[in-house]
Amino acid sequence: MVPFSHTVGVRVDFIFIITIFLLGFIGSFISGMAGIGGAIINYPMLLYIPPLVGVGVLSAHEVTGITGVQVFFATIGGVWAYRKSGYLNRTLITYMGISILLGSFIGSYGSKMMTEETITLVYGILALLAAVMMFLPKRGREGIPPAQVSFNKWLAGIAALIVGAAAGIVGAGGAFLLVPIMLVMLKIPTRMTIASSLAITFISSIGVTVGKVSTGQVELLPALIMVVASLVASPLGAKLGQKVNTKVLQWILALLILGTSIKIWVDILL
Repeated sequence: MVPFSHTVGVRVDFIFIITIFLLGFIGSFISGMAGIGGAIINYPMLLYIPPLVGVGVLSAHEVTGITGVQVFFATIGGVWAYRKSGYLNRTLITYMGISILLGSFIGSYGSKMMTEETITLVYGILALLAAVMMFLPKRGREGIPPAQVSFNKWLAGIAALIVGAAAGIVGAGGAFLLVPIMLVMLKIPTRMTIASSLAITFISSIGVTVGKVSTGQVELLPALIMVVASLVASPLGAKLGQKVNTKVLQWILALLILGTSIKIWVDILL
């Protein structure tokens, strides 16, 4: 596969810009609506669609760098949309945020030494785990007033550290794993999970971005295009997410993760 850096000089044109923008817009809109950073969706789209339509080829390292920067800006818009909703749990964000920041930097910095096949394998494992967790039965704690929500703080911190390290490798904020962990293991209400996961993912994306930029894994042009798309689409998705039935949001996220997982594993095995 020819690296993106070898083709960008020839194929950077209007079609390339529109393609990357549309991919970023779609991924960021869904991420804002479902409470994820967008990497679980954008990673396969950036890896497969540009070469499919003939506008360039992105390596796995470049895709992780781009998604890492994109997640940073996508989550800013999402958190801003939820700032007055009452669903941002500060205690949860503090415990999981500190742990995931450390883990995400370690994972993103260390990913420079990994092969593209290893990065894709890690992504496939994460997507499969997330898909399985999203389909696990959930004992509902819906309807609890935000001030009365409680959770296991040690479990939250350890889970966030592990998720951050793994997600940092693939340039993700980790929300696609944080959401099922918060729903299934910590028993956090769905809307609080969606809002708080965006804030935690934003913190994670700081570590990811620093790690990816410092190791030269970020292609500037597509990253900037994805950022612009994120700033437009993520707040729109977050606003819609506050109006959509929580069960619908869970199924949308679960099906997206499952579909992505199947695609990645088919490629890995074949």
